[in-house]
Amino acid sequence: MRPNIITEAGIPTRLNQWWSSIPFITSGVVLICGAIYLLCLLIGYDSYAEICFLPSAVASHFQVYRFYTSVLFHGSLLHVLFNMLALVPLGTELERIMGSARLLFLMFLLATTNATLHLTIAFLVAYNPLHPVPYLVDECSIGFSGVIFSMIVIETSLSGVQSRSVFGLFNVPAKWYAWILLVLFQFLASNVSLLGHLCGILSGFAYTYGLFNYLLPGPSFYSKIEGLSGLSVCVRRPGFILCTGGTTYGQLPTYSNTSAAPSALINGNFLRNLSSWMPNRQTPTAQEGEDPRFPGRARTLGSAGAESTAREANENLHARHTVANTVRADATVTADQVDTFDEELKKLVGMGFEKTQAEVALAAADGDPNVAVEILMSQQG
Repeated sequence: MRPNIITEAGIPTRLNQWWSSIPFITSGVVLICGAIYLLCLLIGYDSYAEICFLPSAVASHFQVYRFYTSVLFHGSLLHVLFNMLALVPLGTELERIMGSARLLFLMFLLATTNATLHLTIAFLVAYNPLHPVPYLVDECSIGFSGVIFSMIVIETSLSGVQSRSVFGLFNVPAKWYAWILLVLFQFLASNVSLLGHLCGILSGFAYTYGLFNYLLPGPSFYSKIEGLSGLSVCVRRPGFILCTGGTTYGQLPTYSNTSAAPSALINGNFLRNLSSWMPNRQTPTAQEGEDPRFPGRARTLGSAGAESTAREANENLHARHTVANTVRADATVTADQVDTFDEELKKLVGMGFEKTQAEVALAAADGDPNVAVEILMSQQG
């Protein structure tokens, strides 16, 4: 029998196939971090104290640029290789879930919140009256690993898995995965920033629990970004994934532009609101034909026609994912379409559905509110 053609392909061909499967933003970050490291290597630049995250320098000289330069620079070849190899699967999965523009904003947000938490905790611990630890404010940190730890928490929450493998050696509960990695890296590697990684985990949980909701723009923001003529070259790239076309399973925290009063966050319904922010972590059942991205058994809506409509809309969601990975130049969203989508989304929210779930269902139904309602009802069974 003729051997599989993949086994006959040379290493360059396999590498090209692997690289072409990485979405636009993820591959872009890998290229930027790799290029910065190579440039520093060629010109002999090693003054990392000028660009690293140094809490004392940020506080005394207001050097906010360190929030972002510290993320892009790496100290050694193994450092940049390990971080980028960890970023590729995480970034690929999240970019396919969220879309390219949303992931880029998320990385910027995580870099900012990680640094803010790092700065705050460093000074609180360094100058606490019980047991001061002054060296924390003079600790110089660089690398993308803080953002990667945040992405580990977010991807684990959105995927809904119950367990994760640690280096292929043993499985651990998904909710403890990031914490176990934090401890292992402290024991297995030297010169590792415990506080930097810890702040990454805290930012990841803050995002998944909806604490950053009011920092996140709505879907119309991303659609307008994708529709800018100056970015048409990027949008036309095969690896660019539209935010309205990604496989948005799980719950994506999004700024809620509803008429609810802000005081609702601190009233007697606080626990109920907090639980509604938490991503669904239920294990998908093994029923035949069930989509693992929407766990649970569908509820009969009174007729077989209703079930078939929801099934057709679910198949449409798979088709949208395929189209999103091969974006064409004419795939931009017009302003009228964005306004219509937002109006229908507000109606669904007014009917009592969760905003993030309603957004996913409406996108799967191609903007048809009736089909979206049936999808949402079927998921509540």
